[in-house]
Amino acid sequence: MENKPKKPTPAIKQNHGRHQDPAARRANFDEVAMGFGLEEAVTEAARCLNCKTKPCELACPVNVKIPEFVDLVHKEDLGAAASKIFETSLFPAICGRVCPQENYCENACVLKEKFGPVSVGRLERFTADYARKNDLIKPPACAPDTGKKVACVGSGPTSLAVAAELRKLGHAVTVFEALHEFGGVLSYGIPTFRLPREVVRFEVAMLRQMGVRLLKNVMVGKSISIEELKKDFDVVYIGSGAGLPTPMNAPGENLVGVYSSNEFLTRVNLMGAHNFPETDTPYYIGKKVVVVGGGNTAMDSARCAMRLGPESVTLLYRRTRAEMPARVEEVENAMEEGIKFEFLTAPVELVGDEKGRLKRVKCIRMELGAPDASGRRKPMPQGGSDFFIEADSLVVAIGSSPNPVIQQSTPGLATNKWGGIIVEEATAKTSLDGIYAGGDVVRGGATVLLAMKDGKAAAKAIHEKLSAKGN
Repeated sequence: MENKPKKPTPAIKQNHGRHQDPAARRANFDEVAMGFGLEEAVTEAARCLNCKTKPCELACPVNVKIPEFVDLVHKEDLGAAASKIFETSLFPAICGRVCPQENYCENACVLKEKFGPVSVGRLERFTADYARKNDLIKPPACAPDTGKKVACVGSGPTSLAVAAELRKLGHAVTVFEALHEFGGVLSYGIPTFRLPREVVRFEVAMLRQMGVRLLKNVMVGKSISIEELKKDFDVVYIGSGAGLPTPMNAPGENLVGVYSSNEFLTRVNLMGAHNFPETDTPYYIGKKVVVVGGGNTAMDSARCAMRLGPESVTLLYRRTRAEMPARVEEVENAMEEGIKFEFLTAPVELVGDEKGRLKRVKCIRMELGAPDASGRRKPMPQGGSDFFIEADSLVVAIGSSPNPVIQQSTPGLATNKWGGIIVEEATAKTSLDGIYAGGDVVRGGATVLLAMKDGKAAAKAIHEKLSAKGN
């Protein structure tokens, strides 16, 4: 390592990484982004200026020590680089793939405007993958047992973050998952072509090695109540996500062939519908598929549908491309894969045949008015702009809210008008003593990274409570 060449000039342009050919990938569920090789990673890491002020690290919601791990990548000390990431985040292979780095660390990179930012996300993914494949990863050390017990409801990113942080501090943690696979939205919502399941399973297995207990097929609120958990645990953290779909409330939404994105993605991602009849879960999409929405879930739904072999997939979005909340990379990937986009378009009615099957979608054109509460310009219907799109199936991907099971079965738990649990922002405390919450069950549908941020903040507050005198 003493003979390591000096870092080249940062004038080298950002490396966006290799991807599967669009024509090939639209027929498989293999990962689209192929990642860096060692030489590519070392070269990209050399672009980092190691700024003293560390703007990238400050912009990261989970405060990954970015300049330090990137420097270790440049020195080809990949085990140390992975360990450096693990100091603040136990899930780098996940975050490296699905975190919107363009809004956080990479957006803060001083090279962004002139040369493109350092590809932090791709370097994080490379580091985690390389360390995993070369057996360089060791679970972080845990403090001596404190005798305190914490229950985490749900096994999505926010609960996993809480479990990791509290276990490192010596507390006993048990994670309860309602489904038959751990990972929450990481397993049922995000397709394997974006996040391979072996990555999720490996990083969940790290928690097991640390001593976290994981129980599946337990629906808290039905199988066991929060009040019952409180009898056995000192603290309960609710991280049950936002799995309740938002309907369009359009006529014909109950026709055969109409799915919520939650159902559609769960059928494909968690239950393997794309492998039917090898798996037990069937699907029906027909020849023409329509997807409604403009976020990452809509992109995932459209891209999954394309891989099931229809003649066409059309995505309807009521604003323009500039207003789409989906990641730019996901929109570009979808377009490369042949998905047709109809911007400034909204469905108003679903029309079926005599057997109750969807046949076509009545749409109207929109125009943008003044900004609404979201800060984006409000879409306004254009009179006399009705038209029809032929469709055998349609996926509604316009948002989701928390499943109300826990809220309705827990007396005294304060919620807002859309069913989200109300918490103190700084501590994640709910209205009930010893009950904390975070992630999508508080925020509504948000990002994996923000869910992890909530989990880390909650873990700090929980640790302070458990460490206080008298507890």
